[in-house]
Amino acid sequence: MQKLQAENPSYRQLDRSVLMAIYAARQAAEQAGWFNAPSVLQPDLAVNIGSSRGATGLFEQHFEAFQQQRLSASSSPTTTLGNLSSWVGHAVNAGGAQISHSITCSTALMAVANGVAWLRAGMANRFLAGGTEAPLTDFTIAQMKAIGIYSSMHDQPFPCQPYGTSGENTFALGEGAAVLALEKAAASQLIQGDVVIEAVGFGFEPIKSKTGISAEGLNFQQSMQHALAQLPRHQQTIDAIITHSPGTRAGDMAELSAIKATFRSKLPAITTNKHLLGHTLGASGALNLQYALYLLDQQQITPPNYPLLLPTSSLTGMQRLMINAAGFGGNAASIILRLV
Repeated sequence: MQKLQAENPSYRQLDRSVLMAIYAARQAAEQAGWFNAPSVLQPDLAVNIGSSRGATGLFEQHFEAFQQQRLSASSSPTTTLGNLSSWVGHAVNAGGAQISHSITCSTALMAVANGVAWLRAGMANRFLAGGTEAPLTDFTIAQMKAIGIYSSMHDQPFPCQPYGTSGENTFALGEGAAVLALEKAAASQLIQGDVVIEAVGFGFEPIKSKTGISAEGLNFQQSMQHALAQLPRHQQTIDAIITHSPGTRAGDMAELSAIKATFRSKLPAITTNKHLLGHTLGASGALNLQYALYLLDQQQITPPNYPLLLPTSSLTGMQRLMINAAGFGGNAASIILRLV
């Protein structure tokens, strides 16, 4: 981040979440072969970057300055949600649409879903989609503690323990960013090792609690069923699900209940990365997609080294994965990836 800030004087006034998005987007564009000379705009390249909280750290700094009656002129431009995609667009020379949005913790999967829709509609040829979050601030952590879900296991190897047997809420915040380079390809263009987004599903349920999820995980049921219905009936087998599972008792159990209700006797393996990363809010879905790509490459899942509520055995040989996300407000999203 320090090296990135040194490249451009304007970067010094940006929030950490924006800087991480720029860094991740550059990696994605370079790996896809899309990064060109700084002076050449690419009108067929669109960007959709989202965040749950936005420029959290910077907003708190500016608010503190406001209380001391010394507010900077940069406070508004650098804390609007739209500065995420616009700065990313500048950094990768994207001349197409630049979209920022927030759908709480489903944000990144919704960005990818938007990219899929734009590509299928022919409104873009290439699309950078993802999420970023830098929520490790006093006020954000205090908000999560006020909900009553924050982990007390700060001295343990895994403060966040999804599906754990502790009986406690073990939610812990993390930060991160991930951006995916998406493009449309004909089936004849695919080669072995490519990964295809096969389906995108959505779910929603009326808000019945402060986190907006029922004990049955109805939003998860809807999003998973919606995604599965887009596949031929004989191809609706999922090898593993990367769950949302933020380490909260109610949320984890609701998602597991939804998986059982959806898959019944043909339960896929389940896995998560939140015991390693914590919950990165709006970035979590994109980081789960990155984890899915890693698993499809490595072809192996190793359960975390802490006591699990459900037995989760190691799994090898994966072709089709599902990634879940859900957020405050009762929304959920599910994406299915297939290894060619």
